[in-house]
Amino acid sequence: MLIKKAPEFRWSEITPKHVYMNRRKFLAAAAAAGGAALAAGPFSRWIEPELRAADLAPLKVASKSPFSTTDKVTPIQLVTTYNNFYEFGTDKADPAHYATKFKTRPWTVTVEGEVAKPQKFSIDDLLAMAPMEERIYRHRCVEAWSIVVPWIGYSLSVLINKVQPTPKAKFVQFFTDLDPNQMPFVRQPILDWPYREGLRLDEAMHPLTTLCFGMFDQVLPNQDGAPVRTIIPWKYGFKSTKSLVRIRFMTTQPETSWNEEAPTEYGFYSNVNPNKDHPRWSQKTERRLGGSIFSTARQQTLMFNGYGDQVASLYKGMDLQKNF
Repeated sequence: MLIKKAPEFRWSEITPKHVYMNRRKFLAAAAAAGGAALAAGPFSRWIEPELRAADLAPLKVASKSPFSTTDKVTPIQLVTTYNNFYEFGTDKADPAHYATKFKTRPWTVTVEGEVAKPQKFSIDDLLAMAPMEERIYRHRCVEAWSIVVPWIGYSLSVLINKVQPTPKAKFVQFFTDLDPNQMPFVRQPILDWPYREGLRLDEAMHPLTTLCFGMFDQVLPNQDGAPVRTIIPWKYGFKSTKSLVRIRFMTTQPETSWNEEAPTEYGFYSNVNPNKDHPRWSQKTERRLGGSIFSTARQQTLMFNGYGDQVASLYKGMDLQKNF
């Protein structure tokens, strides 16, 4: 039997080495304790992924965003079963399996720090804050794969204007939920939990930066960041915080999880930049999900993920090799 190999599927492209090794130790321990089914699960789920988004509630869309790309949309089957969400596992198929019972109501997002009006918003408060737009964005992951998703939400600036940042506010920090009872992998030393990300205030205020509640005309699936997340389409995917619970306005640049974990590999800015290679692989090309898993077809990576006309001015005069 001839087995065709896919050279682009290397562990170095999919999972950072220390994360993969930690996961191997975890699975070995699980098997020793009678958890062999857990260890075997991710592979079997990738062979025959289960689409759970069909059970989700519809989300009314008021308008189509002028920011949307005309690129072909990635099938929902892939968007909901091939995910990075390490709180629910480090394999791409893990989140669709382990996040199924994650409770997203009641849910609040706390806004604090350098703002005139710090407060807590319920998910219903946020949903009612502005009309929903469909924004079809390219979404580029640092592992050199990409998708195109019809996200549903509105500009994060709507929320920011509500809380009124003080003149001291220069940066914004975002926090993912941390619930060991529902997120089984936060018990593992994969990252320094909770997951944290950050932007400069002008980046957060840019109209492309989206507070997102759904996709494909439905509320967000748990594995894709329910009930609310951020989307920053010109940056690598890990900059977009899932299952958002806290936003902090700060005077200084905040800590971010991957930059703290591996500062030479994951910069604070993390703009999509084909001219800045990751230390372990090139960023010059990417594989758009949607074809055969054995396909070697790749396409050129676009500067700022193709959103340069909108965002390049944010970085005028900056050395993007140093500020990566």
